[in-house]
Amino acid sequence: MSKFVETSYTNKKGILKFPDHYVNVAVTIDDAGVTAVNGKKIVTAGTILGGGILADPTKKAKAVNGVGSEGVLFNDTDVTYGPASAAMLIHGFVDLNKLPTAPTTDAISALKQITFLK
Repeated sequence: MSKFVETSYTNKKGILKFPDHYVNVAVTIDDAGVTAVNGKKIVTAGTILGGGILADPTKKAKAVNGVGSEGVLFNDTDVTYGPASAAMLIHGFVDLNKLPTAPTTDAISALKQITFLK
């Protein structure tokens, strides 16, 4: 019996303005409320995350672009088959032009160690 391996030759979408200076933490992305597109539920890189995950790592991260924001999703994350592990940026310089949605002023205030640049 042979196993098939899918190989993708596309580049990752980077959200950083300066890719040599950042800090990520491991999180689990919640699949609830994520809409499927072409049969896949993808949370895109640059999504502002929150949900109390820094205080309690057992909680699942969800999109929170406002009060309660805790970080920025580092890479696209597939949650088609349920919650998935991911990296969340908590310190660094993010390129605003690479985000799917601009952060609100409340999100920018909450993310004290992340600088958003054009």
